[in-house]
This record gives sequence, structure tokens and C-alpha cells, in this order.
Amino acid sequence: MASTENTSAPTGTPAAPSAHAQPSTDDGAPAPAARRRWDATDLALVAVFAALVAGSALVAAIPVGGLGVPITLQTLAVILTGLALGPARAFAAVGLYLLLGFAGLPIFSGGRAGLGVLAGPSGGYIIGFLLGATAVGALTAVVLRRTSAVAGAGRRGTLRPVLLFCAAMAASIVFIHGLGILGMMVNAKLSLTAAFLADLPFYPGDIIKNVLAVIIALALHRAFPDLLLRRVRRGAARP
Repeated sequence: MASTENTSAPTGTPAAPSAHAQPSTDDGAPAPAARRRWDATDLALVAVFAALVAGSALVAAIPVGGLGVPITLQTLAVILTGLALGPARAFAAVGLYLLLGFAGLPIFSGGRAGLGVLAGPSGGYIIGFLLGATAVGALTAVVLRRTSAVAGAGRRGTLRPVLLFCAAMAASIVFIHGLGILGMMVNAKLSLTAAFLADLPFYPGDIIKNVLAVIIALALHRAFPDLLLRRVRRGAARP
């Protein structure tokens, strides 16, 4: 009589992984999930911060100098957008604001609208807002990632605000002020020296606004860690 063939797996042989099993790291912890797509919350945040930037352009606009480029709260809103949302969503929020303004909504400083604002003396600042928000968002992600690895809550609580302020000032100087000066040189036909001097009055206010933006952003990160802090940590945990 023929013997029945034993088809069972040998003892000690690991079973094949299930198609639905969650991958894990070497220490047995679940591996970080793949980068998720934006959800309704992300889109709502983009819309809310775009509205914040728009509203800040119309509040307490004070013209400065003969060119009439105004001091507004817009730099505060733009930098706060990058500090709170990170680079991608900050780009989307400020980009949405610009698109709506270019399409005809009177949401630029002084209630202006349309592509014609790019030909004015403040045209460089408007483009600088988009790049500045994106840059400070990218720097914020780096700061949050690096300071999360710093041992000691006290040291982290001191280092993070200083680095975020430096990130805000770097983005402001390079992109917002830099492109603002370039815009005045091109559109108002000013020399580099004259454009630089015309831009100087904005610095004291921008320093104060960047301090406020960092304070507000840190409060948002503490109250709503899912806003950006946990996103950055998940990204750092990915191999």
C-alpha cells in the first residue's frame, strides 16, 4: 500500500507573510506608513491660511516712501504659513492667494488685483511671498527634525525658537526683501543702492513680525502636533 505523502511544512519553517500583514522594523515595531495623500484637513488648512494672507494684506496698510510700497501684516502671515504648514502646503496656500488675486479678487495690498500688480514697485515682494513661505517651511521641517533628536526638553525649548527665528529671517531677507529690491530696480528703475535704501524701513517691523510668527507657530505645534510636528517625525522615521 502506497504511503500518503506528507505535504505539511517542516517544523520551525517560518510561514509565508500574509499579503495584508503590516511590515515591521527590525525591533518588531510597525514600519512607518507610506507618505499619505492630502486629505480634507490639508485642503482646509491651505484655504484658511490663504485667507489669512489675503486678510493681512488689507489690515493697517501704511505706505512707505515715495514708491508707496505699504507696510502690512502680510509678512507675518506669510512666514507663519511656512512655519505652521511646512513647504508643500505653504506653497499651495500662498499660491492660492496669488492665483485668486491675479484672477481679479481685490486681495493685494490697497485692494488691488490682477496681473498688473507685478509691474508695480511691490511686484517683487508679491513673488517673494511665495518663495519665502516655501523656503521657511522647508527650513522649519529641518529644524523640527533636528531639534526633536536633541536630548532634554529644556535645551530643545531654547534651541528650537532661536533656529526657527533664524529660518524666518533668512527666508525674509533672501526671498522677500531680495526679490522686493529686485522688483523696485526693474519696475521703478531704481539703482541697487536706492532700492536697498527704500527697502530698509521694512526691516524693523519684519523682525518683530517674525518673532510673533515664531511664537504663534510654536503654540500651534504644541496644541496641534498633527499640524506639522508629527508629520516631520514620521518622515524622519522612514528609511
